[in-house]
Amino acid sequence: MRATTATAILLGLTGITVWSWRGVASHPGGSPPADELLAAERTSPNTLIVDFRDDITDQELAARGYLDEPISHFSATDRMYRIRFRTPQDAEDAARRLRADPMVESVDYDAPVSLFPEDWTPAAPPVDAPECASENHSGEAGAGFPNDPCFRYQWHLRQVGLPAAWKLGQGRGVVVAVIDTGVTRVPDLQETRFVPGFNFVADNDKTDDDHGHGTHVAGTIAQSTNNRRGVAGIAFRAAIMPLKVLSSRGAGSMAAIAQAIRFAADHDANVINLSLGGPFPVTPVRRAIEYAHRKGVVVVAAAGNDGRGRVSYPARYPDVIAVAATQWDETTTFYSNWGEEIDLAAPGGNMRVDQNGDGKPDGVLQNTILPGGAQNGYLWFMGTSMAAPHVAGIAALVVGAGVTRPDAVRAVLVDTARRPKPASSASSRRIDDHYGAGIADARAALQKARGSRGVASLGLGTALGLLGLGGIRRRERLAGARAWAFAGALVLGASGLFFLPSLGTPAWLADSPISTGALESLAFLLGPAGQGNPLLWSALFPLGAVALLYSVCSLRPALAGLAFGVAGGLLFSACAYPADIRFVPDVLDRAWLAANAFLTAGTGALVLRK
Repeated sequence: MRATTATAILLGLTGITVWSWRGVASHPGGSPPADELLAAERTSPNTLIVDFRDDITDQELAARGYLDEPISHFSATDRMYRIRFRTPQDAEDAARRLRADPMVESVDYDAPVSLFPEDWTPAAPPVDAPECASENHSGEAGAGFPNDPCFRYQWHLRQVGLPAAWKLGQGRGVVVAVIDTGVTRVPDLQETRFVPGFNFVADNDKTDDDHGHGTHVAGTIAQSTNNRRGVAGIAFRAAIMPLKVLSSRGAGSMAAIAQAIRFAADHDANVINLSLGGPFPVTPVRRAIEYAHRKGVVVVAAAGNDGRGRVSYPARYPDVIAVAATQWDETTTFYSNWGEEIDLAAPGGNMRVDQNGDGKPDGVLQNTILPGGAQNGYLWFMGTSMAAPHVAGIAALVVGAGVTRPDAVRAVLVDTARRPKPASSASSRRIDDHYGAGIADARAALQKARGSRGVASLGLGTALGLLGLGGIRRRERLAGARAWAFAGALVLGASGLFFLPSLGTPAWLADSPISTGALESLAFLLGPAGQGNPLLWSALFPLGAVALLYSVCSLRPALAGLAFGVAGGLLFSACAYPADIRFVPDVLDRAWLAANAFLTAGTGALVLRK
């Protein structure tokens, strides 16, 4: 009877898990209209971007008779080159021949890319907030958490659910690639962790910003926080990977962006932010985004600032989370592009107004450099370029909570987006082409990623444990200290004390291993090597624990509980599919997780019977 009840509970929990973590399809995309392709050809009619097959040899390349100009030294491996011609007709003739070449994967006219209009540029001096540069020794301006003195001006962080979300997660262990003008380690980024990046403009590893845009974007994602200085960032425990693709004038090439995306995917980035774009599609960028998506990287991009119903590239591609911009009153801004490709809205600001009456422009405030890089300040910017890093930062929080598969991250962000005040009466999940699903909500996203996951994993682990207990003889059933050891280990194996961060406990518990299940804790400790590691996301850990400690009779109840708890976590992942298992084909991820879940549960049952 008890086994029958546990089976019913298990099936019910599995069904609820699948429903509550249902996937969200990528936004519409596909081949661009023919008129856009023709327009793209007119942008750089004398220059082609040619992506040859990776296995083409130098001799075969030279035999084609073109003067191939590397995009960077990575062209030696990815075989992407720029070829310039004397006239547009010469380029057109070469493009026709190259498209018929079996050693060529794609041919595109070189499409320039730049920062969007309305984003701050050196020609438009920003407004500075000099009081942010002084440390908050008194605690008056930034009392509580965070204690950054100018957090009070960051209305945009409160609009996306902070600081409440920081009790649930802070992005520790996550790497966010900022593909932009570079990132300079200004004073309020001193405590932020950086990982090596690359400069695709100068073809070297010097990734400092010489414009200001990229550093501002990085600040929204991971500005050093609660350091009694300046302002705050969303995922302040995450690491920044600076990838410079735009010059001091904010201009660059889509080919460099394609290489930067691949670099990020190949160097353990979890999230990519693209606060840039253009009106035209470029095949290598689309293919690079698809490559990053297959490798488990979440890609976020700005919708564009033309104020029209056409989302810019690369935000327009299907595997990208496209972000529109809101202002203080939660309406979308005058400059924000819209369209069916919009997934979410987030604060981009409007420096032309002061709707909140704080005496400051309603822009997005971060610490960044002034043109040339010699000085820095606390500056307000506005644009969808500022909206995108809000979503990238929240995505980093979600990844840090154990949801790593890009489609699962998108599902969490879309399902938990909140309705803005002007659209509170909307009834469908998607509001419209201006907001997408609504305004990104960090607190709600983390509650789903961490809380709902913890409840479901613990429930599944408990159901499996009841099945295991139902199969042993009455005289062997657990009681007293053995029962407590079994239950405690099951909780730690399945979910950890996931409820602690929501009970007002210290903020450091948000990313503590004790607030997640055993496998998530190990992944946390291993860093990038643990995320989606097939050896970790398997039965290996509980089997190893049993093999090492089984001879200690007093530990067997705890070993069994741990096995059932880990099995619950694995079964949750098989049902909800939040994690991408590396080196395992995507179509086999669920089978891998489910098979290891039942192998782990079987191990627990065997330990109980002996």
